[in-house]
Amino acid sequence: MASVLEGRPPAQRAEERFFLVMACIISAIIVVGFAVHLALGRSTFAVPAVYHLHAFVFFGWVALYLAQNWLIAANNVRLHRTLGLLAYGWAPVMVVMGFAIMIASLQRSGGPFFFDQNEFLFSNTLLLVLFGAMVFTALRRRRHTGWHRRLMLVAMSILTGPGLGRLLPMPLLMPNAWRIMMVVTLIFPVVGMIVDKRRQGHVHPAYFWGVGAIIAVQVIADLIAYSAWGVSVTQSIVGGTPGGERPMAAFLPPGI
Repeated sequence: MASVLEGRPPAQRAEERFFLVMACIISAIIVVGFAVHLALGRSTFAVPAVYHLHAFVFFGWVALYLAQNWLIAANNVRLHRTLGLLAYGWAPVMVVMGFAIMIASLQRSGGPFFFDQNEFLFSNTLLLVLFGAMVFTALRRRRHTGWHRRLMLVAMSILTGPGLGRLLPMPLLMPNAWRIMMVVTLIFPVVGMIVDKRRQGHVHPAYFWGVGAIIAVQVIADLIAYSAWGVSVTQSIVGGTPGGERPMAAFLPPGI
């Protein structure tokens, strides 16, 4: 890693190294989370096609994010910009497939048993929209490196949820499993804030905007999810499907 960072000012190399390390950690958490569940037999490849398509799109995006940080660290700006154009098309597909897999999960199995179904539905929905908006904003501000890198990091912190949800002892965190998981995802931008403060003496505003947006969206999602309308919408989605057979509230299945 050190060799690819040579030839630039020390402050620039340090920042590039930080974002590359964070990209590696985020990618590892996501991959390990899914791999552990597969190894333990909690996941299987014997699932509908939408699961496989979502996996391709999701992990393809993670690979793209990691590659982009590596290219910048390697000073390959030209290829970084070329691949960046791919993100304009990939990000919307990520959002669409996020909606598709969420609905499929709710109807097929009721969603993760340690989450309330209504919270799972509306939190995912609004956070997916926020992810797409944050990525698009980061891409539009790619000439402003400070904003671009930090907004992408905050957006990627949202995607660590599925990985962390497979690594944390979620059943032990009920009934607040979702909120605790979301707090843990914010560790990544908080680390970025600390690094900014130590190296530059101040925190870049991108972090405040990004983290503030996540918190605001989560509050709004909860208000909608637990309203009569939110409960009704959730029931209409899972009603008449296998997912509708479980309680809407988080619960422990027999044998857990």
